[in-house]
Amino acid sequence: MSKETRQQVAQAVRAIESKKGEDLVILEMDPASGAFTDYFIVVTGTNPRQVQAISDEVDRQLAQKGIRPNSIEGYNQAEWVLLDYVDFVVHIFSEHARRFYDLERLWKSARRISPADLARKPAPRAAVEKGKPVRKGAAPRRLKARSAAGPAKKKIRAKLKTRPGTKTKTTAKPKPKKKSRK
Repeated sequence: MSKETRQQVAQAVRAIESKKGEDLVILEMDPASGAFTDYFIVVTGTNPRQVQAISDEVDRQLAQKGIRPNSIEGYNQAEWVLLDYVDFVVHIFSEHARRFYDLERLWKSARRISPADLARKPAPRAAVEKGKPVRKGAAPRRLKARSAAGPAKKKIRAKLKTRPGTKTKTTAKPKPKKKSRK
């Protein structure tokens, strides 16, 4: 999460603000979360034209600095436009799509930062050691082991075995092998 990346994110935020993007959120991704980028910028446009205008302005301002997106997705539909700059991703949503996908909840391990925080030196992250929880005071979550079939499937299989005239893989008789002629 270099200073250069933070400056690029700040430039994208200025472009968004110039086009009156609403509900701007900057998420600094937690390296331990397995995120593929350092920052998410999430913003809402009130209509498809504004969503495209925000996208165009971010692209234009960063292109002036020699920075081009790796890919642009969803521009024509203008429900969710994604600008992938590798080190950061800009998500421009319609109001409905923003509520539906709720990226802030999905990436809740990310730290919310303000545009003013981008100018400051990044806060050091605690090194994640094997076996220690990521958040201070949080206990590691353990998933209960479940059988592949699950209890409901076991009951269904038991009923199928007891019904007359039904064959399952466990009750079917193997077919005799054909003798080969030599």
